[in-house]
Amino acid sequence: MEKRTKRNSYTSAHMPSEARVENNAALKAVQTCLGSNNVTTSSTKPVDDLSLLEPTVTSGVVGAKSGNQRTTKPAKGKAEVKPEEDDDSVEDRLLKPLPFMHDSELRPLAENITREIFQKNPNVHWDDVVGLTDAKRLLKEAVVMPSKYPQLFKGLLSPWCGILLYGPPGNGKTMLAKAVATECKTTFFNISGSSIVSKYRGDSEKLVRMLFELARYHAPSTIFLDEIDSIMGQRGGGDSSSGGEHEASRRMKTELLIQMDGLSKTQEVVFVLAASNLPWELDTAMLRRLEKRVLVGLPSPEARHHMFAELLAPYIDANFDFAGSVLKTEGYSGADIKLVAKEACMAPVRRLMAKLEAPDAATNQLPCESGNWHELLDKITSDDITQALDKTKPSAHQFLRKYETWHNRFGSS
Repeated sequence: MEKRTKRNSYTSAHMPSEARVENNAALKAVQTCLGSNNVTTSSTKPVDDLSLLEPTVTSGVVGAKSGNQRTTKPAKGKAEVKPEEDDDSVEDRLLKPLPFMHDSELRPLAENITREIFQKNPNVHWDDVVGLTDAKRLLKEAVVMPSKYPQLFKGLLSPWCGILLYGPPGNGKTMLAKAVATECKTTFFNISGSSIVSKYRGDSEKLVRMLFELARYHAPSTIFLDEIDSIMGQRGGGDSSSGGEHEASRRMKTELLIQMDGLSKTQEVVFVLAASNLPWELDTAMLRRLEKRVLVGLPSPEARHHMFAELLAPYIDANFDFAGSVLKTEGYSGADIKLVAKEACMAPVRRLMAKLEAPDAATNQLPCESGNWHELLDKITSDDITQALDKTKPSAHQFLRKYETWHNRFGSS
């Protein structure tokens, strides 16, 4: 009995707040223990500092320092404190209990969408994305600046709700999305077609609605719809043999349009970032909701020079000239240039392998005192890059004219 009294009279200064532990049975017991502040005893030692017996409400993470606090409605003669949530981090927002946990129908849907939230930092920064000045400016205006200067972005200056990034594959659309996840400190939902399409009748539109409910709940949030053309093609399409588009697909698209239309009427900051390689297949109603449509085109000569210099820096001499390589890569995407650089780096490796695999014992034994095999590799030459260009052809040049035509009609940057 004496041990139980001691345990009940002890209150940790690092217990999480009441608002953060609703769905954790173990921490509920701790919360109940915190409420028993009238338990005193004859067997416990007096405490010199009475502040040690007061429960400390933290920001929701065990061991976190207490931040700005406000008093709420008194309970049992004592004021209760709750943390301010204005400056909460992404981790704090994700610790909030889901409002659907006690609904057996909605809980699996909420868990499916929650799995699409970025839990780790992609570690891609704005400077890692070469070029694409207009796209980076718009993304900063839509996500970064409104969170820094909320007083400015009100009324007609409210931030953009949707941006479409379109263009040839391999030019940085996904890299921009990762930069948003890294730099903008928002809850990032990485959504593909499989995330919101279900084989069960009616579940697809429920998943779409749940996605936006959770985005508002964890606001500020960013919803990244990758390859949006796969889920938001023109309504009423399909081949004649199958009777046109399936009813379930139309319902899912309609729900997505309704939810996006409601973003401008909510107080929470929810931003939709979409990417597509085939923008001409998108439904016209979706284009209206994606207010800014930015062409992510092929890299400029300056961008190609920067990419070659960054990728090949460890394998070339300091005075290497990339002028010829830049001229020969007109029409290459960023992904194509990376393949060219990789193929060029393989040339010294092949020369080294020819020596190591030679049948002559005197030839295949090379000194490597430091254990670093890269010291045995030759430097890349201009001929190596020329041969790599001969083996690597551009993959995204066939639709360039079509992208430019669509940009002239629907582009908005």
